[in-house]
Amino acid sequence: MGSAGVLIGQGFDAHRFAPAGSGRELWIAGLYWPASDSCSEADAAKYEGIEGDSDGDVAVHALIDALLAAARLGDIGSLFGVGADAHGAGRHGIDMLQEVVAHLASNGYTPASASVAIIGNRPKIGTRRAEAEAALSAAVGCPVSVTATTTDHMGFTGRGEGIAAIANALVEKI
Repeated sequence: MGSAGVLIGQGFDAHRFAPAGSGRELWIAGLYWPASDSCSEADAAKYEGIEGDSDGDVAVHALIDALLAAARLGDIGSLFGVGADAHGAGRHGIDMLQEVVAHLASNGYTPASASVAIIGNRPKIGTRRAEAEAALSAAVGCPVSVTATTTDHMGFTGRGEGIAAIANALVEKI
């Protein structure tokens, strides 16, 4: 096996929406999405944010897994643990992402480029795409593109029960 050079990794995450009255906030791509910006009044009456040990930010979680996979440093669960008592419990995704970037650097890697695709009916990512790209790029220290799609009413994301994301990341050995 030759020089590491540029390495690629892929990550995926999915979470269900929390029921109304849970007090959960909706965080996607490092941004807070108030109900008024993220869904119809009918959906706002049924769902709030995302269930999860942390803020449930699927875009950030997928990006974390992609970065760690590229550097062959495990995944989000191996770094932050799983469950209410884990190192990642109660944390915002951007804070976790910044810790991952520091972990990469301490292991001789730097992010070079990344992309995240968010899969779900809400929130409407296009209205804040530039803001999401700026937030993720600032946290990672390299360009991060954000796209979004639906599943045409198929599966749990299509039924509006949850949201998912897939990410790809390039890291370079430093």
